[in-house]
Amino acid sequence: MAFSFGGAGTNTAAGAFGGFGTTTTAAAPGSTFNFASSNTTGGLFGNTQNKAFGFSSGIGAGTTTGATGFGTGLGTTGLGGFGCFNIQPTQQQQGGLFGQLTQQQGQAQPTQLYQQVTALSAPTLLGDERDSILAKWNQLQAYWGTGKGYYANNNPSVEFTQENPFCRFKAVGYSCVPVSKDEDGLVVLILNKKEPDVRAQQQQLVESLHKVLGSNQTLTVNVEGVKALPNDQTEVIVYVVERSPNGTSKRIPASTLFGFLEQANIKAQLAQIGVVMSVTRTELSPAQLKQLLQNAPAGVDPIIWEQAKVDNPDPEKLIPVPMVGFKELLRRLQIQEQMTKQHQTRVDIISNDVSELQKNQATTVAKIAQYKRKLMDLSHRVLQVLIKQEIQRKSGYAIQVDEEHLRVQLDTIQSELNAPTQFKGRLNELMSQIRMQNHFGAVRSEERYNVDADLLREIKQHLKQQQEGLSHLISVIKDDLEDIKLIEHGLNDGAHMRGGILS
Repeated sequence: MAFSFGGAGTNTAAGAFGGFGTTTTAAAPGSTFNFASSNTTGGLFGNTQNKAFGFSSGIGAGTTTGATGFGTGLGTTGLGGFGCFNIQPTQQQQGGLFGQLTQQQGQAQPTQLYQQVTALSAPTLLGDERDSILAKWNQLQAYWGTGKGYYANNNPSVEFTQENPFCRFKAVGYSCVPVSKDEDGLVVLILNKKEPDVRAQQQQLVESLHKVLGSNQTLTVNVEGVKALPNDQTEVIVYVVERSPNGTSKRIPASTLFGFLEQANIKAQLAQIGVVMSVTRTELSPAQLKQLLQNAPAGVDPIIWEQAKVDNPDPEKLIPVPMVGFKELLRRLQIQEQMTKQHQTRVDIISNDVSELQKNQATTVAKIAQYKRKLMDLSHRVLQVLIKQEIQRKSGYAIQVDEEHLRVQLDTIQSELNAPTQFKGRLNELMSQIRMQNHFGAVRSEERYNVDADLLREIKQHLKQQQEGLSHLISVIKDDLEDIKLIEHGLNDGAHMRGGILS
């Protein structure tokens, strides 16, 4: 039993990786071992039941009796390798790749795809084993998405672009759906200038655009927004307002303004002020959105496109867009980094605003507390004034009934406050506990250091020895002093005796 990643059957010529450039015959049951199913019809777009191990399915359609490699078959001519390109252009089925491409992209696409597949699988340019090497080279160019593929002497070369179905450097991302309407009149102008320069010369830009519009006094150019783009470019969103003689005004629709700016002479004038591209920013109609989602872009596998629609995190706001080549990936990465910086800048501004608001809040809270204390003091002063005024007003009158009731209520409240289990008793208990804790804390702080008794005895013994040593040293010094005094006295007596003899 043979182990094959390519097309099933008996290989008569060595192909590329897994059998590019091979021909097969009808495979006997159990003659090969393949990773894909052995369905008989349907290609990549037509029959999605043919699930392969590596890619979604093969590319093409046709009748085949053998199992395919990393995809379903393309026909009866086994090409093996990635997708196992088996092509037989004379037996195309409506459900295969060519049938759908004919319906979606016209009659010229199947011929171009057939030429590409021939260049990848079975070129007949040299007529010997070098054709297999040429096939490998064409495969490399197709995967990379650049170069020309030669496959026959009498046929022109096929151009490999990044939109070809075999290019590997493709992915699907998501972009926000525009929400602006055509009536809003928003048109995006891309300028080859830095954002600071555009902002500094914004008025001159508006005047230049007004001149491009014919210096019509009824038209006014307005700038909606300015945003920096990668590669030192700037996006400027503008709209034009038209004022009628009766005083009313309206915006020029975006489609009308864009059509005017796309004229050849107008584009030349825009190029002089640095505009390299203009785009309308309008929302898609339901029909346009449906058509965009139903038809996969050029070179994108419809199965991948369908999966991208399923994986859309927010179908209401996002639409899938193809990313072909490293330049597109780099552009999206640069835009993402730039948007991240803008978001970080906005977050920093918000953070500063929050810090300032917190400071103001703290100041306000302190002022509120101050005003509360002042209000309480004023309330007490007003109450004292009212008391004195009421005493003067009621002087000479007997105590009234309502005053007696108030006195009784005050006595009741005072007795409740003075009760042992009420507030004053609890306050006294808390005060006593606080005093005890302070006293214990002071005692603990005084008796913070403790010395072991044995260690204390050793210290005393050491100090006693030191004291004895000092006493002995003092006695020695005293004896020496006495000896010195005796010597001095003897010297003085000898001197007096010599002086008397000489005299």
